[in-house]
Amino acid sequence: MVVAGITQGPLFRRLHRGDQVGRPRLSAPSVALVIKELAGKVGLEAGRYAGHSLRSGFLTSAARNRASIFKMADQSRHKSLDVLRVYVRNEERFEDPAADGLLQETNTPRRGV
Repeated sequence: MVVAGITQGPLFRRLHRGDQVGRPRLSAPSVALVIKELAGKVGLEAGRYAGHSLRSGFLTSAARNRASIFKMADQSRHKSLDVLRVYVRNEERFEDPAADGLLQETNTPRRGV
């Protein structure tokens, strides 16, 4: 984060007086509170969001952009690709559906009609 001057370590950190960025990471409950507050401010149902929403959103976006599942796992620290595949599968479920085109009219004559 260029503005905060963060080049390594945790992204979500405490701010001290004078907008000084702290070194330790925010706790999971603190991140959840920030996410809920921001979701509510933009008109979303705050109770449906938490820190996991960031992880899910990142992986969904990465899958949409065709990122390598291995790089995604490295970034998200998933130990199991089976768990990570849930995010990817959810993103791809409506792409290239098996029934695509079945209900479209064709100009091919039918046999026996």
